Amino acid sequence: MFPLLEHVDNARREAGKQASRKHKSEFGQFLTPAPVARFMASMFASSSVDHAFLLDAGAGVGSLTGAFLDRWAGGGFGFRRVDASLYEIDSKLHDLLSSTLSSYGSRLNFNARIEVDDFIEDAVNRIQFGGESLLTHAILNPPYKKISSSSRHRQLLRQVGIETVNLYSAFVALAVALMAPGGQVVAIIPRSFCNGPYYRPFREYLLARTAIRQVHLFASRDKAFKDDEVLQENIIIRLERGGQQGEVKVSTSTDDSFADLATHVYPFDQIVLPGDTERFIHVPASPERGAAGLSSGFNCSLAEIGIEVSTGPVVDFRVKAYLRDMPEEDSVPLLYPAHFSGQVMVWPKPGMKKPNALIRCPETEKGLYPNGFYTVVRRFSSKEEKRRIVANLVCPDVFDTPLLGFENHLNVFHHRKQGLPEDLALGLSVFLNSSVVDECFRRFSGHTQVNATDLRLLKYPSREVLMKLGRWARKQGMLTQEQIDQGLGSIL
Repeated sequence: MFPLLEHVDNARREAGKQASRKHKSEFGQFLTPAPVARFMASMFASSSVDHAFLLDAGAGVGSLTGAFLDRWAGGGFGFRRVDASLYEIDSKLHDLLSSTLSSYGSRLNFNARIEVDDFIEDAVNRIQFGGESLLTHAILNPPYKKISSSSRHRQLLRQVGIETVNLYSAFVALAVALMAPGGQVVAIIPRSFCNGPYYRPFREYLLARTAIRQVHLFASRDKAFKDDEVLQENIIIRLERGGQQGEVKVSTSTDDSFADLATHVYPFDQIVLPGDTERFIHVPASPERGAAGLSSGFNCSLAEIGIEVSTGPVVDFRVKAYLRDMPEEDSVPLLYPAHFSGQVMVWPKPGMKKPNALIRCPETEKGLYPNGFYTVVRRFSSKEEKRRIVANLVCPDVFDTPLLGFENHLNVFHHRKQGLPEDLALGLSVFLNSSVVDECFRRFSGHTQVNATDLRLLKYPSREVLMKLGRWARKQGMLTQEQIDQGLGSIL
């Protein structure tokens, strides 16, 4: 193996130091560290291709192409020749990228072309007018930046049947479209595409055109791009254009040292669940956790157990004139995530940065719920909390008013905007706080936000089991995590 990639990595670090935070944000690009680049190159399956055509869109200083060529030089591929197209619109990186390619070109039967045009525009033109695609491989660390619904990029993507909301998913979809049958795409991308309604068209696009062959999951969210202090849960995915879907390899490591690399194989129906109209992509962290998330005891939808979940209807900045720091005449309680700590609800909470009450009037009435038992889940968990889903019970005897307000940062479980039976609400909160639910949620969600849509798509125990769990919990008092998990296990 040539020692060139270490030299390229030094250039990457230097370029990263010189680029301002504003510059990085403008381009939405964080350059790939050498260990990650090497691992991505190792993910490609062996190929009978004699002449490889490589795409590297968002090439940076050339780390990914360099890692691909290093593997080829070390005997990892049987190619006779490699031609590569590298797209990079950041002119500040062109000299470094050119230097990388020259170094490899002098030692290998390799030709590269640096493309300075916009990748989306160029790719759409090639798809529409370029004829048959010859691309055999793509290795990508695409930019991470939202695409406005009215932007030219969005309009261009729609011309080739791609509907998506972020540059990274656009780059991956275009790479897939440009691949010849059997072509492979390896990309490091945010895990956020695995769930959520906004990425559903993108998931459907991928699943209709490719087979998922491997997914790599980093256990630590801040290690893949630690030099740039990026806090984002990333995965690396390998797709095969036109491949017949079979089992999926899922590998995990704590960080980019890959020192504790572990690999397991799963049937595809544990990655995309049969009958899931949202087409969520689940990534089990281990066989044990994967099996737990599919417990036969969790087979009911919320609708089947007579429960609904909604985002808290009170958006505080829209009712600013009616907010009150503390309760007063004609006000109702307004509940925020800050009112909940562990299993305890404290209201009112003096000295809190958020208001404790909302004036009841015609302008606010429609966003209020009758006082009763509710289960609430914070949409954002705090840094100190180990679980993604954090549920609490709202008890009516805390309040002396007939109505309650739930702020928009809470998800509220209810029945037709009414409270739930006490045992059902308590059992539901215990279930949602279990380790099994946390692991199940992590299988398809890579971000800390928990939306009502996510909660609707979870599977739950039956209403009878939840009521039984609530009756058990009522006798226990404050529950530890171990007690929650043991109690749920014994009742199921």
